[in-house]
Amino acid sequence: MSAKTRNVIRFVKGSPTMDGAGVNLTRVIGTRELLDLDPFLLLDEFKSEEAKDYIAGFPSHPHRGFETITYLLHGNFRHRDSRGNEGFLTAGSVQWMTAGRGIIHSEMPEMTEGLVWGYQLWLNLPAKDKMTEPRYQDIAPDQIPVVDKAGVTVKVIAGDYRGQTGPSKTWIPALYFDVSLASNTSFEHPIPDELTSFAYVIEGQAQFGSAEKSYPGQAGNLLIFGEGDDIEVATGESPARFLLLAAKRLNEPIVRGGPFVMNTREELAQAFQDYQDGTLDQ
Repeated sequence: MSAKTRNVIRFVKGSPTMDGAGVNLTRVIGTRELLDLDPFLLLDEFKSEEAKDYIAGFPSHPHRGFETITYLLHGNFRHRDSRGNEGFLTAGSVQWMTAGRGIIHSEMPEMTEGLVWGYQLWLNLPAKDKMTEPRYQDIAPDQIPVVDKAGVTVKVIAGDYRGQTGPSKTWIPALYFDVSLASNTSFEHPIPDELTSFAYVIEGQAQFGSAEKSYPGQAGNLLIFGEGDDIEVATGESPARFLLLAAKRLNEPIVRGGPFVMNTREELAQAFQDYQDGTLDQ
């Protein structure tokens, strides 16, 4: 049986916003236009050479009920949390944090000039795992496999590509690729229909979907794929770079309030109460 190409069913552009203590960023998932994309809850891009846009960072703040995945392309960030953990993100590194039952942490830039560029993704946890113990996966650039063949370069952060497996341990089936295509090059990868999948273009432009129904995407565009089991992307005279993500849909209620994402209003209220009582991360 031949594969069915997943074509683009929706196109979204991010919205400028401010988060943390005053970090200017672009929010792509988590806006009025696209509140969530089960199981993805948020996608932020932060990119600036102006220190005023990022220097305030993200001081101590709580999370419960989901995972945060930070992928840093340029710059340096220091992570600290209320349990005494500390980590250092450098260019090309990934921090995959499972907040689980609760964590209070900070993410602060360790530079005062130059380009800071990266992405933070929120990935929902199944109801049965929302109160799991928190964990961190600090992934250095040299731990991320890179497959480079015929004009296609894929950094495999999570999932499998051409015999290479990403280092990230995921709670639900998921993939996270950083894909670079030379001009006049094509890319193809199977992604089962039960996984929600999208691409976010970070440089250049490309055509997404089958040749008959391809959809143009350029830097700053998020493209959501519909039904099928195979992703196809092709470039013309311009090269392109994009993040390709997919994860299994949970089909569970989402009740969110600021830094907490639960399944019921009662669970959400309990999260706020635990934070106020000082027991969220105990």
